[in-house]
Amino acid sequence: QGQFVESGGGLVQPGGSLSLSCEASGFTLDLDYYAIGWFRQAPGKEREGVVCMYSRVSGGATYYIDSAKGRFTITRGNAKNTVFLQMNSLKPEDTAVYYCTAADSGHGCYSHGINKYDFDSWGQGTQVTVSS
Repeated sequence: QGQFVESGGGLVQPGGSLSLSCEASGFTLDLDYYAIGWFRQAPGKEREGVVCMYSRVSGGATYYIDSAKGRFTITRGNAKNTVFLQMNSLKPEDTAVYYCTAADSGHGCYSHGINKYDFDSWGQGTQVTVSS
């Protein structure tokens, strides 16, 4: 069974940058036809959607939560099963395990927000720690 495999996390100082990668591994999945999202979960908190992108066939519009606007950027890779998250100006409150996932086109990612219940495939995530 396929899964999403995230990588690129690590320890970074406040103000630093990280680039996260995600690969849909083990199953045939052309992410151009899916809405994609990056979520994070901090200790003791619920998993929250950070950013999402409409499927490419639906126009590829994006939604960012307020705390990510201007600092994070979601992109699709040239390979049809890869997704990236560039994170700049990182803050201690960005510390969390980050996950990528996908939802059927037209679901999960909206102009007004992210519906996490439309995303149901999760990998192990990658730890991001922002600390001095």
